[in-house]
Amino acid sequence: MDLKNLKRAIDAIADEKGIKAEDVLNAIESAIAAAYRKEYGKRGEVIKSKLDLKTGDTKFWLVKTIVDGTTVRIKKEGEEVEEIKEEKTSEEEILPVYNPDHHIFIKEAEKIKKGVSLGEELEFELEEKTDFGRIASQAAKQVVLQKIREIERNSIQKEYADKEGQIISGVIQRVERGNIYVDLGRVIGIMFHNETIPGEHYRIGERLRFYLLAVQEETKRAPGIILSRSHPAFIAKLFDLEVPEIHDGLVEIKGIAREAGSRTKLAVVSKAEGVDPVGSLVGQRGIRVMAVTNELGNEKIDIIEWSEDPAKFIASSLSPAKVRSVEILPRREARVFIDDNQVSLAIGKGGQNVRAAARLTGWKIDIRSLARPEEAIAEGIAEGENEEVIEKNGEEE
Repeated sequence: MDLKNLKRAIDAIADEKGIKAEDVLNAIESAIAAAYRKEYGKRGEVIKSKLDLKTGDTKFWLVKTIVDGTTVRIKKEGEEVEEIKEEKTSEEEILPVYNPDHHIFIKEAEKIKKGVSLGEELEFELEEKTDFGRIASQAAKQVVLQKIREIERNSIQKEYADKEGQIISGVIQRVERGNIYVDLGRVIGIMFHNETIPGEHYRIGERLRFYLLAVQEETKRAPGIILSRSHPAFIAKLFDLEVPEIHDGLVEIKGIAREAGSRTKLAVVSKAEGVDPVGSLVGQRGIRVMAVTNELGNEKIDIIEWSEDPAKFIASSLSPAKVRSVEILPRREARVFIDDNQVSLAIGKGGQNVRAAARLTGWKIDIRSLARPEEAIAEGIAEGENEEVIEKNGEEE
């Protein structure tokens, strides 16, 4: 065996796939064990191998699990025994069938090794072999490829799981049926149609930032990295990048109400004396809020100061409209009185402004004109919804 070239190959694969050389070696050992079983062993046997990269020697072991009558059942006449799989038993499940190829009863095991226990594995050294046929070699190749793919997939999932709830950047690779596939470097992510910003156009080769919504098992239909640009937390994270006061914990985003592509309202509060929460997000000459709106395609952003006083908070939430007074009613309902020339501004296009204010505050808001205080305005009523509270790390409280 050319150990020098083998070591180089292992290191090259590890470097290319971004995985450990030790994991590549383990995959090769699993493949050699599979080839050994294919050529010299039995179908139900569990065989392990160990390759010494210093000497080139390969050792093999037959592995048997210690069982008794409570963990296995004896095969009935004519019953087929399936190839060994990972076995998990419970009171409701049928016990696995005893198979002498990979099971050993505890009484027999105690004769070989004292102090053994159920579920423990015993290893029996096998004769060393180096000559494998074509079929065994092909099986070994498939095992290597499969193991390396699994290791790479697990490595990527672990890496991106640590980034869940954060912002990452990627390049638009393709668009299929409204879903956006994004090249993130080592892996392809997907932004489903309902996670895109309405009206935003995505061009192949364009680099954008995304909110890492979730990391899940990859399927044939979709990658396991789920991205979003419409999630409320995406805006929270963008401000976290632009505003040092948020990153340092001096200013906190208490809540976000967002209609992606149109309007977003943020409620912010200062955690330190002398720090202006609204001014911190707006920035000098509006430079900070402009950086965020440019990323979002000029989505309108209203930044208001959060208050424990419901009347004050509700009045502020209807910005940019100027509120005259707020009447607090039972069951988290509020009647808001506004000058006649401010009513349409308070309601917003299609009721967007009052709807966002109700979602942000969690109160049902009923906008009334001061000129006609007893007259309800259909478009000026919005139900309060409990919009998620966004913390500095994008977590919910």
